[in-house]
Amino acid sequence: MGDEAPGDRTAAVAHHRRALMSFARVIGQGGESSTLFERDGVVASVMPEVPDRSVPNSVAYRDADALAAALEEVAGAYESAGVRAWTVWVPEDDRAAAALLDEAGHRLDATPAAMIAELSRLPEPDPDELDWDALAQADVVARINNHAYGWTTGGGFGAAMARFGAIDGLRLYQARIGGEPASVLGTYDNGKDCEVYFVATLTEYRGKGLARRLLHRALMEARDRGLEVSSLQATKMGYPVYKRLGYEPICTLEMWERRT
Repeated sequence: MGDEAPGDRTAAVAHHRRALMSFARVIGQGGESSTLFERDGVVASVMPEVPDRSVPNSVAYRDADALAAALEEVAGAYESAGVRAWTVWVPEDDRAAAALLDEAGHRLDATPAAMIAELSRLPEPDPDELDWDALAQADVVARINNHAYGWTTGGGFGAAMARFGAIDGLRLYQARIGGEPASVLGTYDNGKDCEVYFVATLTEYRGKGLARRLLHRALMEARDRGLEVSSLQATKMGYPVYKRLGYEPICTLEMWERRT
């Protein structure tokens, strides 16, 4: 977080807003025909490869005024690209943005937690043998995420990750069981922040601590590279996993989806 104090909630929320904008920039480079929409204080990933999936089609913004100024143009960009579902990430305290989106036809779809960890406080990893590396292929990460999120029809992460190998700073990790990938995640170096994306484990291997142990190794590597913090968005299932690694909640994020 640079000069910002981790205990300062206002600064932490502002930090996470920037992390969400970074996520939109990363995912927006992943598809063969994807584009980035950027205006003052607003970033949107426009991915016609997955027109009915709102997570790859994400909007992040600096403040409610910036969102209000760009929202109509953002909606036009998605419509022109044939995207039928997209979401805006809203920190829970930003009621002005929530009201704006509600009036524009968005609906509250999910409420993950924004979390952050100081890597200097990272505990030592479990003394076990984990078959892992940072050489996962994008199609493997996509396949396991599709499986974990039940995206078996209507397009999935595959097309959204086709160009991940060309994105500087993005690392794709995998843990294997019996030589086959069973758990995956991605990290992205954004300044001193190790942003964590696409954490997923095949359902038959859940409960074995794979995601936690794999993420622990990835964070150790990030600390060795000189990074200082790590930020992510946690589902209810993932929250206790991240809490064990030292992540602390910043706020609830509201995902305001527009679907046509």
